[in-house]
Formats: sequence, C-alpha cells, structure tokens
Amino acid sequence: MSSRTAPQSTTADRRTAKDRPSRVRWKMFVLLLGVVSLNYIDRGSVSVALPLITEDLGLSKETTGFVLSAFFWTYALMQIPGGWLIDRFGPRLMASGACVGWGVAQGVTAAATGVGSLLGYRLLLGAVEAPVMPAGGKLNAQWLPAKERGRGAVLLDGGAPLGAALGGIIISALIGLTGSWRTSFVIAGVATVVVGLLAYWYVRDTPREHPAVNEAEAAYIERAHAEEDAEADATDERTGLRPYLKYRSFWAMCLGWMGFNGVFYGLLTWGPLYLSETKGFDIAAIGWSTLVIFGAGFVGELIGGWLADHWRSRGAGANRVLRTLMGTAGAAVVGGLLGVVLVPDALTAVLLLSGVLFFLRWAGLYWSLPSLLGGRANAGVMGGAMNLAGNIAGIVTPIAVGFIVGGTGSYTWALLYFVGAGLLFTASSLVLDYSRRLSVR
Repeated sequence: MSSRTAPQSTTADRRTAKDRPSRVRWKMFVLLLGVVSLNYIDRGSVSVALPLITEDLGLSKETTGFVLSAFFWTYALMQIPGGWLIDRFGPRLMASGACVGWGVAQGVTAAATGVGSLLGYRLLLGAVEAPVMPAGGKLNAQWLPAKERGRGAVLLDGGAPLGAALGGIIISALIGLTGSWRTSFVIAGVATVVVGLLAYWYVRDTPREHPAVNEAEAAYIERAHAEEDAEADATDERTGLRPYLKYRSFWAMCLGWMGFNGVFYGLLTWGPLYLSETKGFDIAAIGWSTLVIFGAGFVGELIGGWLADHWRSRGAGANRVLRTLMGTAGAAVVGGLLGVVLVPDALTAVLLLSGVLFFLRWAGLYWSLPSLLGGRANAGVMGGAMNLAGNIAGIVTPIAVGFIVGGTGSYTWALLYFVGAGLLFTASSLVLDYSRRLSVR
C-alpha cells in the first residue's frame, strides 16, 4: 500500500513546489551586490595605492585632492542623463554596459604617466560608472514589493562598503604579489569586464522577462505593485524630473544623500592616507584596517535593511521606521567622528571608524526612496537626481580635504568637515516624509 501512496505524495510535493514563488529576485540582487562591490573596488583602488602613486607621479596634497575628486566630476554629471536612459532603455542594458565600460577604464588607468593622464582616466571611469546605482534603484522598483525594498536597497548599496572593504585587501595584496600598482589595476579591470558580461546574461528588466521566474513569483510581485499603486492613488507613468522639484521631500532626499556621501566618500578617498600619515600604517596594515572599517559598514547595512523591513512587516508606518533608524544612525555617526578627533590611539581610531561605518551605511535604505517617492516609472531619473546630489559631495569633499590638510598640516578640521556632513544627513533624514508618493497631478 505504501508503494501506491508514494507517487501521490511525490506529485503533491511537485505541485506545492510549482505553486511556491521562485526566488530569482533575490539571486539577482546578490549578483547586483557583486557588481556594486566591484564598482567600489575599482573606484577606491587609487586611494589604496595612493602612497605609491603619489611617490611615483610626484603628487602634492592639493593635486592629490583633485585626482581623488576627478572621478566624481563626470560621475555626477552623468547621473540625470544616465537615469533618463535607464527609464528609456531599461536597467539591464545600462547596468551591464556600465560594468564592462568601467572595467576597461580601470585597466587603462595603469598607463597613467603623470597628473594629466591620471586625471583623464579618472574622468573616464566616473562617466562610465554613472548609470549603475540608478539602474539598481530601478530594478529595486521593478522587481520588489514595497515591503521587501529595504532589504533590496541595502543588498544593492551594500556593495559600496563591501567593495571598499575587499578592495583594500585585494588591491594591496595584488600590489604585494605583482610589485606594481599598475598591474593590479589591469587585473581588476579584466575581472570587472567578465562580471559585466555575466550581469547582462542574468539580469532582466522585469520579472516576466526572466526565464527562471515562475508564474507564482511574477504574480506575487505584480499583485504587490497593483496594491501599491492603488494605495498611492496614482498611475505609474513617466513624467520626468520637473514635477518633483516643488516638494520638500525631494530636496530632503537629495540633501540627505549629499550629507551621507560627504562622510562616506571622505573616508573612502582620504581614509587610507589618513591612516598612513597619522597612524604610521604601511600598505598591508592599510588593507587590513580598511577591511575591518568598511566590513563593519557592510554588516551594518544588512542589519539596517533587515530592521526596516521587519519593523514595517509588523505594521509600523514608514515615517516612524525610517526617521527612527536614520536619526539613530546620524547621531552615532556624528558621535563616532567626534571621538576620532579626540582620541589619538590608532586601534581606538580604527574601532571608532568601524562604528561610524556600521551606522552610516544604514543610509543604504535611501535607495528605496526613488520608487517610494516617484513610482516605478520614474525611479531611474529620481535615483539619478539623488545620486547627482550625493556626488556633488564626492566632487567637493576630496578637494576640500586636500586643501584643509595641506593648509593646516593636520586632519582635525577634515574630520570636523565630516561631522558637518553627518549633521546634514541627519537633519534631512528627519524632515523627509516617507509615507506617501509625491503627486505629479
């Protein structure tokens, strides 16, 4: 009798598995985590190799600031055009194409012979990297229900601290193995091109286009999007950026992201040289300390995303959840940076900076805002506008720190500059209304 019932049980199990939603959306966001990690390994490689590059090319502190800033000039300039192209042609093409392009740019940076060529290659790298984060924001909108976007946002943005953490140890190890910062850049560039091709093969613009998505997963996502649109009492149509410029929440989103990046990009670009010059770290020590500091940021980002989605799933409103998390994070960041100013011990400084990054990276939840405020159809251009504002801080911060350190001979006022950026992030996050989509009627 048992032999007769076994096939029925197997058939029921297969039917249950078929009816259960597939998990392709999470596999895709893990892949995007890898893409963004490579993004930050490549853009941060100059910072890790900076002690060698400054000696090789004879760069002053002020010139170093311009070199570190150059990436952000074109990266910021291309944000809104990149966001428009994403809304027009889809995030799959733009994200994977950007990945291949910046892999090439990273590799050719090894040919730099002076300040002019190094600046040129950094400008090229910034231009081709520009679409990747707005494309991720668009995929967050297209692929995830609202209740899952916190985790999706931090998986996407978590590539920033993970790439910075791994980049420190990977680039320093490659330099140690090859004896050349130039060879390490070529190897990183080739790896990035390969990952870009992999992303094009696996990523799709919408769930229905992906061959591995079953009907249950597609229906689950579409039903959630329909409920979201009904609750917002809005149609999901492309409108461009102009209708949103009148809203406080739009500007709070942009200024909050600017403040966040003032801290993060400052530590990403000048952090390794700060540890080298004030704490006496060599290349190997810089690599390991960078791994610890930015690794803490990656862990913090994942925890922040989980906390947001878990709290929302228990019925808490968006404003209560996000204002509480962002306010807590901002207070911890400001307090930690003030601690670094006051405590000279090297180990304590590394521990404090690890705490700063742990809480700072809760700001990865900002990548759920373009779709929350603008809807799925406008998530690309809204994400581009947000990232443009953030990368204005990327342009200004390395140059400002270069002049501060060059003029004062100390990093104290540079750290206080980061404190000011942390205050901007905190204040903007607390006045932003997370509870409703902005009306374009």
